[in-house]
Amino acid sequence: MNQPPTPENIMHLGMAFWGSKTLLSAVELEIFTILAQGPMDASTLRNQLGLHERSALDFFDALVALGMLDRCDGLYSNTPETDLYLDKAKPSYIGGFLAMANDRLYGFWGSLTEGLKTGQPQNESKDGKNIFDILYSDPAKLASFMQAMTDVSMGSSKAIAQKFPWQDYRTLIDIGSAQGGLIVEVGKAHPHLTGGGFDLPVTGPIFKEYVASFGLGDRFKFIPGDFFSDALPSADVLSMGHILHDWNLEQKKTLIQKAYDALPEGGVLLVFESIIDDERRENAFVLLLSLTMLIETTGGFDYTGADCCGWMKEAGFRETRVEHLAGPESMVIGTK
Repeated sequence: MNQPPTPENIMHLGMAFWGSKTLLSAVELEIFTILAQGPMDASTLRNQLGLHERSALDFFDALVALGMLDRCDGLYSNTPETDLYLDKAKPSYIGGFLAMANDRLYGFWGSLTEGLKTGQPQNESKDGKNIFDILYSDPAKLASFMQAMTDVSMGSSKAIAQKFPWQDYRTLIDIGSAQGGLIVEVGKAHPHLTGGGFDLPVTGPIFKEYVASFGLGDRFKFIPGDFFSDALPSADVLSMGHILHDWNLEQKKTLIQKAYDALPEGGVLLVFESIIDDERRENAFVLLLSLTMLIETTGGFDYTGADCCGWMKEAGFRETRVEHLAGPESMVIGTK
């Protein structure tokens, strides 16, 4: 006999923001960095974090129930995942992206309904401001944004370093390079490669510092420019990571065409970011990310691998293919 449907899944999804904000607050409080020093009891941990005693125990145990902390014999500790990825002292830290979500996206998502009705962004641009102008004019916000881009791209950058046939190419330039996360991961794995990162001049010092910290400053240089107003530099491989989804369809096609024009015969455009499955049924994370583009940009949206392959072929690329990287991310490869 079939059981009648229950509201469990509906309620779980409807109240999912409870768990999300609990994790984001834990990252903000740096609880995982503190616990990386060793297990602590509730009283010690509460004092370390400066929390009021009223709900501290509920907060800690909620993180246990959510799978973000372990508790044994009254002592709280990180899980293997949170110890690796949410301890600020480790190079594998991805909390920068979550911090940005906490600082900016969490509040703006409260206006999703308005955005769906108007088609307009729901961030600072509601007051006539441009989101990129805001981020790039404030050194602290820019540094945080650059770190967040490195964090969100880390899994893909490592996968690209391993999966792409770099032995067949000599030079790489990352378009919209931000801090240089892809450059570093590929450069570490393939000592024969040279090239650089192309981005707005204000990001240059951040790129140079990050790349130099890995001893790669001599091989990979910063190239200042604007990818809409300037010609793109040439290399065997041009990459665009988490770039195209910021822009409308015409702008996406413009960037792909400019990359095609800059590449030598046999050169490759490598586009990577979260890609919607072609049937638009399974990759919920990316569909929600595309709604974030509604909230954050004037025309941006995420897309399927088939969409991107079609735009590449329209620009003149003779071969295209899609390869999965990590999690919701894939790379779309176009060969000139």
